[in-house]
Amino acid sequence: MAAKDNTANDALPSSNQQYSAMSANPVKPENRIPDTPDGKWTEIEHLPEWDEEFYNVYTAKKHGKWVMLKALRPEIKDEPEYRAMLEKEFEVRYNLSHPNIVMINDFEDIAGIGRCIITDDVYGDSLRRLIDEGRLTDHQYEQLLTRLPAAMEYIQQNHLAHHPIRPETILFTENVGNLKLIDVGFDQRSSLSHADTDDDIYNYGAVIRETLERTGRRDPVMSRVAARCTDPNPRRRYRDVQTLRLAIAGGSTKRIYVLAIAFLAVMVAALALILLLQPEPTKGPAILVIP
Repeated sequence: MAAKDNTANDALPSSNQQYSAMSANPVKPENRIPDTPDGKWTEIEHLPEWDEEFYNVYTAKKHGKWVMLKALRPEIKDEPEYRAMLEKEFEVRYNLSHPNIVMINDFEDIAGIGRCIITDDVYGDSLRRLIDEGRLTDHQYEQLLTRLPAAMEYIQQNHLAHHPIRPETILFTENVGNLKLIDVGFDQRSSLSHADTDDDIYNYGAVIRETLERTGRRDPVMSRVAARCTDPNPRRRYRDVQTLRLAIAGGSTKRIYVLAIAFLAVMVAALALILLLQPEPTKGPAILVIP
């Protein structure tokens, strides 16, 4: 996906050649939404690959700044129960604040779309696309081990009921590659059931297992973690995210120890080789000492 520029509009495409904000390909006419008459909302584009069960997802500029929009599908947008669901999600997520969760910043009616949840721009690629295209970097993989469990723990601490975590809901921003979790909550409860938290553990394991299998990465520690997360017997799985994070951290510590020992072994071998190759000191003529 090509990078966006929120600081200047002098490079916008001409009116007869509109390009998608999410790629270098021309925008499909059916995905293009007209600008609002007041000029507040421009370059509105439907992103079918990001759609959710009840929602369509769009990218747009609000007063020249890129944001993301989440609106009910046209066939249900006027039904009271679904409108209430959208409003509930806004209320639940509005006060959330975590570096690995997409932030909501407004709720507004937009001509041509309807009532929308407005979020920060999370321009980038989903884990699904990165896996499918074989482009997952080491930096992004490490965030699956550290930042994703941290986001999961935050969600559980705030008692958020949410849809399953899967590669499609895990995003990495374009330039920095930071992990962002979307679709993080549609209801806030007084507490979560063990089944809710256990589902998170299982789904995390499924994500890691698929990532390892599809990318061909060899990580014995995370293979064991994924196997335990997805064990058919729920009693054998990690009891909570904290325990899961400790298991991952323990594996990371072991990897560090192994690397340190390997480094020391290489240094010792190199030093021994240097000493072995050093020429012996030249001996001078013998001196006879007469008492």
